[in-house]
Amino acid sequence: MSISLVAGLGNPGRDYASTRHNLGWVVLDAFAKKHGLAWQPAPSFEAEVARWETPGRTRWLAKPLTFMNDSGRAVGALARYYKIAPADIAAVYDDLTIDLGLVKVTVTGSAGGHNGVASLLEHVGDGFVRYRLGIGPKQPPQMELTDFVLGKFTPEQHSHLTQQLDRHLQGLDLLLSRGAEAAMNQLNRRDQT
Repeated sequence: MSISLVAGLGNPGRDYASTRHNLGWVVLDAFAKKHGLAWQPAPSFEAEVARWETPGRTRWLAKPLTFMNDSGRAVGALARYYKIAPADIAAVYDDLTIDLGLVKVTVTGSAGGHNGVASLLEHVGDGFVRYRLGIGPKQPPQMELTDFVLGKFTPEQHSHLTQQLDRHLQGLDLLLSRGAEAAMNQLNRRDQT
């Protein structure tokens, strides 16, 4: 298994730019910048893509422009076109069940109420790597889920995430260079803060 396509999940448009639900885009944008990659519009895939040439292989980064709940349509189209198996796809997205600033890597499971992941399961199938970025816990607890994920980070949360960004990028590098198991062993520990 070797990741060939990394998809950051989020919503297009200025209204969503700094919402919790767009953390996957924030991290993937920073990752592309770190590696000197440029985003290009890819209308036929309903996405922005960045081509990443590394020794002996080509990788793709993608930001679906189909809105979160239909992310799988764009990722599925890219995967079919480039003949990329689900096991060679990594999805980078926000996860409410993980504390803010932490990362968890998994390779199976349900959508867990995340509509972007449900769309990937529908269009790509199971077996893709999940690079889950913590945005939890939901505060206040009685707040509607949609309002929370489409809300913006508080200044304190934003500052905490900014401090964690390098770790998120290093974790993604680890996943791509050493695979899901190595990333899980290192990133899924509770003492990662």
